[in-house]
Amino acid sequence: MEILSVRGIDVRLGGREILRDVSFAIQPGELTGLIGSNGAGKTTLFRVILGLQHPSAGQVQIDGHPRSRRNPLIGYVPQKFLLDPDMPLRARDLVGLGLDAHKWGIPLPSRARRALINEILGAVGAERFADTRVGHLSGGEQQRVLIAHALIGRPKLLLLDEPLANLDLRAGQEVVALLARLAKEIGVAVLISAHEMNPLLPVMDRIVYIAAGRVASGTTAEVVRADVLSELYGSHVDVLNVHGRVLVVAGAAEDSDGSAAHQQGHDVVVPGLEIVS
Repeated sequence: MEILSVRGIDVRLGGREILRDVSFAIQPGELTGLIGSNGAGKTTLFRVILGLQHPSAGQVQIDGHPRSRRNPLIGYVPQKFLLDPDMPLRARDLVGLGLDAHKWGIPLPSRARRALINEILGAVGAERFADTRVGHLSGGEQQRVLIAHALIGRPKLLLLDEPLANLDLRAGQEVVALLARLAKEIGVAVLISAHEMNPLLPVMDRIVYIAAGRVASGTTAEVVRADVLSELYGSHVDVLNVHGRVLVVAGAAEDSDGSAAHQQGHDVVVPGLEIVS
């Protein structure tokens, strides 16, 4: 059974086409990268999946059922989560809010509740700073706490909006490894929005590559190819693998005399990949 099924999604806002015929699916335990530059349509697609944006056409299903707002089967980690460093909210308190966000009043402590919070903190490697104020944690530590907050309700789909954007290289690698492990161990389907593809390459089961509101989806080998990306961008590119990194070579146009010329204003900039022209 597909945990997430996106079929023929179109979105028009203010008369402008944002997404066009977007289709892909994610299976349980898969880690999928949603790769695209700013303005490509990633945020709009996330809003459609979360039920915050109605598409002009198409359908989204979660675990075989039409998606709805506040679907308990979806866990979500936003890109921006600002906390006052002086706010007396510990890591374990924030994780516990994932159990109580839909309830009114102050949650009563219980042995089972504490055990569940400790279990999920352990699963993300956050036990040692469980009693630290969230505002005092590093970026990588905050990401672990936010992931625990999103997972404590036992969702089947975990969406993360640019989780690596503000992390250093080491912290980013640790978060990617954690998400890959969680996907395999607990069977949650993970969809990560990102500009940068290369950090995800070692663990990505599938990729959804988005450009100008259209997508190409499949395995990395199926999508990260010159013919596929050239069609997606509407301009020729070459794809090279060098020392484990993916390089994209932007083709040059020719002048009327047949000599190669730089194609001013039409360079192909592929998100997350080095560009060689």
